[in-house]
Amino acid sequence: MKEAKQKRYDLAYLRMAEQWADLSHCSRKKVGAIIVKDQMIISDGYNGTPAGFDNCCENDLGETHWYVLHAEANAILKVAKSTNNCKGATLYLTLSPCKDCSKLILQAGIKRVVFANTYKDCSGIDFLKEANIELTQLDTTIDGK
Repeated sequence: MKEAKQKRYDLAYLRMAEQWADLSHCSRKKVGAIIVKDQMIISDGYNGTPAGFDNCCENDLGETHWYVLHAEANAILKVAKSTNNCKGATLYLTLSPCKDCSKLILQAGIKRVVFANTYKDCSGIDFLKEANIELTQLDTTIDGK
């Protein structure tokens, strides 16, 4: 029973991350993140340019600018500016983390990552597995919703 309830919540938070991804101005890929701790959303983020920069994420060739922040980095940085912390939290992502964001996830103290889609490079997932971070991939279209 407890697992079924957790899965319901996981799907709900993942769907929220999908809605948050829609706020991204990036053309190539829109990614959303939600951080939950003690059954409360403590942060959110989506991929995009740093504050004060033009919202265009790609150059004329369609390549992503090097300074674009990933969704999970934005969410973790928001927590760093607050009175909260990520110790023991769950991170919900529309796309599995890259290797650079995986380091941030570990250092932030996040213990669980739930994601919908797999990033082309799985080294971030491999790193988190090695670090004993709990990983769960879920299809948000389950139950026809």
